[in-house]
Amino acid sequence: MCEEDKKARHFIEREIDKDLAEGVYDHVQTRFPPEPNGYLHIGHAKSILLNYGMAQEYGGKFNLRFDDTNPTKERTEFVDSIKADVKWLGADWEDRLFFASDYFRQMYEGAVKLIKKGKAYVSDLTADQIREYRGSFEEPGKNDPNRDRSVEENLQLFEEMKEGKYADGEKVLRAKIDMASPNINMRDPVIYRVAHMTHHNTGDKWCIYPMYDFAHPIEDAIEGITHSLCTLEFEDHRPLYDWVVRELEYPHPPRQIEFAKMYLTNVVTGKRYIKKLVEEGIVDGWDDPRLVSIAALRRRGFTPASIKMFVEMCGISKSQASADYAALEYCIREDLKPKVPRMMAILDPIKLVIDNYPEGTSEELEAPNNQENESLGTRKLTFGKELYIEREDFMEEPPKKYFRLFPGNEVRLMNAYFVTATSCEKDAEGNVTVVHCTYDPATRGGNAPDGRKVKGTIHWVDAATAFTATVRLYENIVDEEKGVYDEEGNLNLNPNSLTTLTDCKLEPALKDVQAYESFQFVRQGFFTVDYKDSEAGKPVFNRIVSLKSSFVLPKKEEG
Repeated sequence: MCEEDKKARHFIEREIDKDLAEGVYDHVQTRFPPEPNGYLHIGHAKSILLNYGMAQEYGGKFNLRFDDTNPTKERTEFVDSIKADVKWLGADWEDRLFFASDYFRQMYEGAVKLIKKGKAYVSDLTADQIREYRGSFEEPGKNDPNRDRSVEENLQLFEEMKEGKYADGEKVLRAKIDMASPNINMRDPVIYRVAHMTHHNTGDKWCIYPMYDFAHPIEDAIEGITHSLCTLEFEDHRPLYDWVVRELEYPHPPRQIEFAKMYLTNVVTGKRYIKKLVEEGIVDGWDDPRLVSIAALRRRGFTPASIKMFVEMCGISKSQASADYAALEYCIREDLKPKVPRMMAILDPIKLVIDNYPEGTSEELEAPNNQENESLGTRKLTFGKELYIEREDFMEEPPKKYFRLFPGNEVRLMNAYFVTATSCEKDAEGNVTVVHCTYDPATRGGNAPDGRKVKGTIHWVDAATAFTATVRLYENIVDEEKGVYDEEGNLNLNPNSLTTLTDCKLEPALKDVQAYESFQFVRQGFFTVDYKDSEAGKPVFNRIVSLKSSFVLPKKEEG
């Protein structure tokens, strides 16, 4: 490997390289371990793509495993959504789909083993008492009054916990480590609790459930995970992770490595807040396009390639940092720009009548589907006497440097003719409803044979063949100027986060499209077909992103 390649590799790659070179492992196996208590968001995409990417890079394997150890919050709906998200992002777990609940028997046996080794005991303290006994960062903890129970008594009490003889919270099983440890996570952490709950996978078979910090290293060890890649908040939990796999004597202990989370500025990712938005009907589900759940980004029109580009742009490091949502928008523009057709859609229509165009006739004009990608070919556009144009493309009294239609001004109709505005009609409120113009038949295709130039080009659709569609425009669901949260911790909602336009006029080629198909609407942005609200012949379009941004591509930093 050349020196330049070494410098380009992020710290996790360097650690894996070292482990393989020293013979700690002879292969790489990673996993993504979500808890099925909600939908995944953009931050999870980083973990998915990192874990899968490392397995791919080293010719290893990738597991998808649900950490379903808390039946109070978990649902099959979330399991299904997570599987769909991971698959959509391109992470292939092949036949390695697992559940923590698959290992409840091994976890129980592991707890019994710790009791027999004198490394775990049953406690009668309440949760509040355990917190009180645990001490603080400045003071060591105090020993649990039950810490010196005999192995035999602990085995009997733990069995009785499993048999359902105790109420929720009445007894817990604690690891016996060190109440004076400077790491509070090592001060005899709770590893099992009583919970009389029906589990989505195991039903009522169990009424005791392992805590995450005990279950997770066992799951990794059972599955043969070599590198357990997780976010920085688990760094202080790593000694406990290592303690569990060491005390349970797994022959090939996995290694936990932590990396920085990916934070997006001015977005809502907290499950509690999203759940409230859903329940109050402010959004129409966890996949509302104004959210940044992976399902919402997919519905909005983001692509796996754009999210991967974004994750790579943010980099992998140990340093916490926030990324601007504009960077994610930059990535989807870059991905779609050369790939999708550029179509004409009028979102706020007024009629344009060409007075000198022959009555009762129409013609076909040819237009490129994407001027940057000739392989997308061309299409036919019908053109006639009456068209639709954008309301903002005509002004009776324009300001300086306004180069679109106004009385006496000539512009180009995209891929069609030069036209000159002559007059307009208005309704009772003074709103322009019809613009009249004349055209120059010699300028077919958008160029004048005499070489004259025009400064303005506007798009249009033929009124005779256009169809009416619904188009939705989105802004941030929170008010960016006020910040995401107010002083009471409530969301500062943006009342203009959704604008629904129901009288848009679109060229006919856009009528029979499929869910998730994406297009560039000329001068309007990139749009996708909504999978939830579209019907056959009646598509609903979501704007993915506008065409321009002030975002400047930063230099990528690796750590």
